[in-house]
Amino acid sequence: MLHYECYKAGEDRMLDTEFSGKLVMRNKNLGLEEYRFLLQTIVNAGIGEQTYGPKNVIEGREASATLQDAYSEVDGIVFDTLDKLFASTGISPSEIGILVVNVSLFSPAPSLTSRVVNRYKMKEDIKAFNLSGMGCSASLVAIDLVKHLFRTYRNSLAVVVSTESIGPNWYCGKERSMMLSNCLFRSGGCSMLLTNNRALKHRAIFKLNHLVRTHIGASDEAYGCCIQVEDSLGYPGFLLTRNLTKAAAKAFAMNLRVLVPKILPLWALLRYVLVSRPRRNKAKTAKLESVGAGLNLKAGVEHFCIHPGGKAVIDGVGKSLGLTDYDLEPAKMALHRFGNTSAGGLWYVLGYMEAKKRLKKGDRILMISFGGGFKCNNCVWEVMKDLEDANVWKDSIHNYPPNSTANPFLEKYSWVNDDYLSFVRLD
Repeated sequence: MLHYECYKAGEDRMLDTEFSGKLVMRNKNLGLEEYRFLLQTIVNAGIGEQTYGPKNVIEGREASATLQDAYSEVDGIVFDTLDKLFASTGISPSEIGILVVNVSLFSPAPSLTSRVVNRYKMKEDIKAFNLSGMGCSASLVAIDLVKHLFRTYRNSLAVVVSTESIGPNWYCGKERSMMLSNCLFRSGGCSMLLTNNRALKHRAIFKLNHLVRTHIGASDEAYGCCIQVEDSLGYPGFLLTRNLTKAAAKAFAMNLRVLVPKILPLWALLRYVLVSRPRRNKAKTAKLESVGAGLNLKAGVEHFCIHPGGKAVIDGVGKSLGLTDYDLEPAKMALHRFGNTSAGGLWYVLGYMEAKKRLKKGDRILMISFGGGFKCNNCVWEVMKDLEDANVWKDSIHNYPPNSTANPFLEKYSWVNDDYLSFVRLD
C-alpha cells in the first residue's frame, strides 16, 4: 500500500446530542418504549457528538430520499478521497490499472466504477470491479481481489474505494432490531492505492503479509442475522438479530484456525495447543469473548485494528484475544469520533494509530472485520517505515483519548425513563 485517504464531512453534517434528539423525535411511528430503547442504545453505543450524517437526513428528508441523494452522498465521499489520494501521491488516474469500488447498499447503472472512470478519464483497458452487498468487511474483500489480480497483472497500480450509502437506507419504522443501524452507522469512507511494482517499494507504507476470508452463509441462522428487509409496516431497513454475536464467534474461530499458524511462532502454537485442549469440547457453544482463549497473538503482531462496528463488538474481540485498553483504544476512539462507517471503518482505526505515532518500521498489524453474509475477513499488514501522518485525525487527535466517552444524550433526554410517563402517549 502506497497511501490511503479517509473522508471527513463538514461541520454542517455533524450529529451532536441536540440534533440526534430532534432526529429521533421526528419519527412519528415511535412510542415511549421505543424512545426509551433508543436512549439506552445511543448512550451505550460508544459514539460521540462529532460523527457525520448524510445530507438528506440532516435536512429532514430521511423518509423521502431520492436517487440524487444517493449519488450526492457517494460522490462526495468517493471523489473527495480520490482527489486527495492522487494529489498526495502524484500518481495520475491514467496510470491506474485496477479499480475496485465497494458500496453495499447502492448499486446503480452504470456502475460506480464506471462513474469513477468517467470522472477521472481513466484508460480504456482498466480492470474495473463493482462490489455490492458485501457489508462492513467489504474492504478486505476488495483488497483480496486486488491481491489475486496482482498475480496476473505485473507492475500494476490498483485503487480500492470503500464506503457505504447511508442516506437512502435510513430506517423510519419502529422495530427495535432495525433501529440499531440508525444509532451506529455514519457517513465515511476511504480510498487506497496499492501496487505490486517493486520499483515503488521504497514508497510503500504497508505490505500485505496474510489475508484470510471466512464465509459461513451456508448456515441459515448466520445468513439471516444481519440482513436488509422490510418491517411489518413496509419500512425497509437493516435487521440485526441476537444471533449476530453467535455468528461472529463461529466465523471468527474458523478464521483464526487458518490465520494463526501463519503469524505465530512455533513455541506460541505449541503453548496454545496445550492450553486449549480442555476447551475443545466446548468449542461449538463458544461465545465471541472466548474464541481466542489461550491464544497469545502478541507473539506474532504488535497492533490490533478492529472494525469499529460497535462497543459490544470491540469489547467482545478484546476479551476473546486478551487485549488491553491500549490495544482497543484505536477502535473505540474511531467509533467515538466517526461512528460505524461500514467498510471504511478499519482505515479510521489505522489512521488513529498513525496519528498517535504508534506504527514503527517492522511492526505488524492484525485487521479484524465482520460483515453480513455472514463473513469474517482478517489480514496482517507489515509497516514499511515509521509513520506519523495525522491524516483525517489532524483536527481532533489532540483531544483523544478523552477523559470520558460518556454520551451527554442521557443527561439531556433522561426524562423518558421517568416511571410516571408510562401511561402517557407521546404525540
